[in-house]
Amino acid sequence: MTCILLLCTINLMTQRQIGGTFPLKISSLIDSNHSSLAERYRLGDSEVSELFGKHPSQSGAWEQRAARLDDSSSSRASLSRVAKALRDYQAKLPYYAEAQRSLEKLEHPDGLVVVGGQQAGLFGGALLIYYKALSVIQTARDAERRLGRPVVPIFWIAGEDHDFEEANHVNVQSAESGIRRIRIDRPEGPRHAVSRTSLSSGQWDSALQELASQLPDSEFKPDLLERLQSHVADTPSLSLAFARLLADWFGSQGLLLLDADDPNLRALEAPMFRELIHRNDELEAALKAGEGRVLNLGFKLQAETARGSANLFLHHEQGRLLLHKEQGSFADRKGNVALTREQMLELPERSPDSLSTNALTRPLMQDYLLPVLAAVLGPSELAYWGILGPAFSEFGLSMPLLIPRQSFTFLEPSIIKLLDKYSLTAEQAISGWSARKEEWLCEQDEWNLEEQFQLARKQFADLYAPIMNTVSSLQPGLAKLAETNRDKILEQMAYLESRSKDAIAKQNDASLRQWDRIHQSLTPLDKAQERVYGTVHFWNRYGRDWLAQWVGVPYEVAGGHRLAEGFTTL
Repeated sequence: MTCILLLCTINLMTQRQIGGTFPLKISSLIDSNHSSLAERYRLGDSEVSELFGKHPSQSGAWEQRAARLDDSSSSRASLSRVAKALRDYQAKLPYYAEAQRSLEKLEHPDGLVVVGGQQAGLFGGALLIYYKALSVIQTARDAERRLGRPVVPIFWIAGEDHDFEEANHVNVQSAESGIRRIRIDRPEGPRHAVSRTSLSSGQWDSALQELASQLPDSEFKPDLLERLQSHVADTPSLSLAFARLLADWFGSQGLLLLDADDPNLRALEAPMFRELIHRNDELEAALKAGEGRVLNLGFKLQAETARGSANLFLHHEQGRLLLHKEQGSFADRKGNVALTREQMLELPERSPDSLSTNALTRPLMQDYLLPVLAAVLGPSELAYWGILGPAFSEFGLSMPLLIPRQSFTFLEPSIIKLLDKYSLTAEQAISGWSARKEEWLCEQDEWNLEEQFQLARKQFADLYAPIMNTVSSLQPGLAKLAETNRDKILEQMAYLESRSKDAIAKQNDASLRQWDRIHQSLTPLDKAQERVYGTVHFWNRYGRDWLAQWVGVPYEVAGGHRLAEGFTTL
């Protein structure tokens, strides 16, 4: 990470949900590298905001979006039928009265929604998924306060996605402090949607046993494992197990879960699928126009659309197949299927669950299915949504307000102590850990080894230069031998210097391990903490109360990366 980080601190007290209080300290890490499309949008850059229509910070933006949804309600799917489909899906999840009230709000004539989505993740996946769900809830609450009308938080699970390897794992820190990946291997055969990929009780048992063996023992571990076991007792798909866990975490906050591959929803999406098929050439042209707008602003494309792509998938016995237009038909690249336009247009009515969207058509379908006031997006999502403006317009839709996902790095109490011990700020540990560690180690060199070896090399070079000149004049062929001899001596000196530095490092081995602990906690694998560790990693260490405390974190409509610390019982 090379960007400069500036620190802005907010102190507050938040009430604990189950008795007592926690002192909560939030510190905003403001990224001064404003070159990315997502960061420029987050900060309200007017040029970038035009790609998306409105920015949530603009005066009247929320009211205007709500009015647009009211005016276009007749062109969307029946909200009562959508609510029934969601009610049926919620019946598969842990029951929370607050989630049931959200279903009632969804059926209200004035009801609006805030949506955020993600591919499922084993045992809840990475922390960023937890933060996205939190962002959806906080945005819905903020919008409800702004508008004075019901706004429901919905998490859209991309169960239609067939990238099983993206969903099948979670990372934790083991008892030996190494990072361990718990995973479930994809069953052999065609690559079907994650929600359609059956898992055996043996696979779930093995994953739970591996998690149990890798997680350090804690007072919270038995409850964690018991709860996870209850979610997979009937051998669900990864998507359904994931939904049950999110319902456990956020059902009490009114979050509703939706699986994009739910056949009950697919039936409601048939009219929009027909439009996407019937006007597929116009869709392709609109996406290309959107790419041109992004390129004209000097940004690179997150992923360039392929020429002739239908931007639709077909669920087939050979897996989930990406369709392309070839000589008037819709076909996959491997030749498994080729359908005429007329045959494709029959599918939405005859077999709607045989179709699914891709990353670029999912936002259009989402806007057809739900009255989406706002969508919570991560940085990569914001980047590819940047090309979608013309596509929304082509289909008579307008973009929802786009809310950057809340992003955090959690400072564990033990890490805070180590930062204090080595006079490090969190920013220095996150963006300059290697340099700071090397600098600290150099400070432990009371013998000034580097200076001594530099002086020795210079003195040797001065002494050896006349010898090289002499032997070279004596016989030209000796010049090369003299150079080789000099380089060998310098190489040996360098080796001795390296061994000497190793000796200093060994003398400070315990301290260097503490430096590594800082790094492994804040930027494991040289990545953001939220992208590596699973939520279960921290649930195991700090319990359910740690999970509950995030709801009290102050909401920032513009998102941004923040530090969180102080989650310790008084």
